[in-house]
Amino acid sequence: MSGDDFLLERHPGFAGVEGPVVVCVMDGVGIGRRDTGDAVWQARTPHLDWLAANAPTTALAAHGIAVGMPSNDDMGNSEVGHNAIGAGRIFDQGAKLVQQAIRAETLFEGETGAVWQALTERVRESGEAFHFIGLLSDGNVHSHIQHLFALLQRCDREEVRKVRVHILMDGRDVPETSGLDYIDALEAQLDTLNEKGDRDYRIASGGGRMVVTMDRYEADWAVVERGWQTHVHGQARGFASARQAIQTLRSEEPGIGDQNLPPFVIDGDDGKPLGPIGDGASVVLFNFRGDRAIEISRAFEADDFDGFDRGTRPKVGYAGMMEYDGDLQVPSQYLVAPPAIDRTLGEHLARNGIHQLAISETQKYGHVTYFWNGNRSSSFDDDLERYIEVPSDTLPFEERPWMKAAEITDRLLTELATGGYRHARVNFANGDMVGHTGRYEASIQAVEAVDLQLGRLLPAIRALNGALLVTADHGNADEMFELDQRGAPKLDAEGQPRCRTSHTLNAVPLHVFAPGHDLRLKPGRKVGLANLAATVLQLLGYAAPADYHASLLED
Repeated sequence: MSGDDFLLERHPGFAGVEGPVVVCVMDGVGIGRRDTGDAVWQARTPHLDWLAANAPTTALAAHGIAVGMPSNDDMGNSEVGHNAIGAGRIFDQGAKLVQQAIRAETLFEGETGAVWQALTERVRESGEAFHFIGLLSDGNVHSHIQHLFALLQRCDREEVRKVRVHILMDGRDVPETSGLDYIDALEAQLDTLNEKGDRDYRIASGGGRMVVTMDRYEADWAVVERGWQTHVHGQARGFASARQAIQTLRSEEPGIGDQNLPPFVIDGDDGKPLGPIGDGASVVLFNFRGDRAIEISRAFEADDFDGFDRGTRPKVGYAGMMEYDGDLQVPSQYLVAPPAIDRTLGEHLARNGIHQLAISETQKYGHVTYFWNGNRSSSFDDDLERYIEVPSDTLPFEERPWMKAAEITDRLLTELATGGYRHARVNFANGDMVGHTGRYEASIQAVEAVDLQLGRLLPAIRALNGALLVTADHGNADEMFELDQRGAPKLDAEGQPRCRTSHTLNAVPLHVFAPGHDLRLKPGRKVGLANLAATVLQLLGYAAPADYHASLLED
């Protein structure tokens, strides 16, 4: 595209605010039922309450088809939420693209199926196993168990005789201790495939997603190292079956959630691990979401690698379900092409010479950079963009629910005071990361910590004659209890509400704070996160590109 393709025209009805336009994403802070289980409602939030009463306010759709998911039964998540905010449009996301590729069989056949064909041919020739690694659930945030089943069934159809599955337990995008349901479903699928007699399809290893394999943004390489030693070298505590492993580990640490289970391997009749990965094997990481898939992919593929000591690296054919980082081309092979998100808000601003800032702590740094920019790691113009990462703690989030919110605000206010930015975006991770722990009181504290920072931002925005958009990328802390069909909390064996650790289907708030301007929201519109980019452009004094979802502000 030429520079003219990115040229922004002045807005015909609004000259823009004088100061910076800041988008504040309160990660995981949705609009709940305002009941006992709603940690957002239960929290003391004087600044959010003030915004709701005094600033233009609305609710935005942040799940399902509004963010490119297959259906409105699908939760939103931070990846697709930030994609939608930054792109200003809705793109079909990983879950939907994989589903389409499986149904049309383009994942397996023709030119687009060449990677799959090479992987199956490799193991047919070598006699080694085809290994699948990934999150075992139907949360549809990082993966879906039905995608795994489709891959296993195709292996059987293509005469792959030996398969090993390395399962990462969820309990985060699905109920906290639902893992055995998924293990039983997988074992039933494997039993069906093994009925042919010349098939050897088995679970080989596993562990909780927050302990094994699925680190992101290089926050804790030890997580990936544990996964590598478990999946590749078979070095972990052994059990006779995955069910036995989960039941034993739960009995030894009552109250542990699936996401925090330690690593384990499954031993064969000879007492040795069933599934170490050897030379000649093929490996597919069946997660489609990128952030927690990049590091393990690098461990398999990179010749120059310093994340940890890999020991002997097997010579395998490796592929991801999707390309996880388009800039770095990680992994080098993938089964389904990712969404082609172009002409994002960040790129438009950069091509028009507009200075911008992105800041968060490690846990959400990639969301205000990589995902916001349409799955692009690098900046569009180093002279016009500044990305700041505040290192996250490695302690359990429920122990420090305030996380790095204060430090983020410290740095944000310092940067804004320079007058060097027209646009800034900030993510406070608290509502999501603490909400995922299922710890109710900690989640209330997390929301209060974010509200405290809003109390620091509001006077700063007023002094700078700027604008602040306060929103969220999806819900989480707004629904802390699992609910039955009547909407009542499900109870555990002790009669206490069962913790919910996953995202919600709830809408998210939007408050537009622009002191000195009589701004009003357009009435009666069905709107979502994709409308925010055009809204930001209008506050900057620019008209949005014609194909962007419309601004929420009246002219």
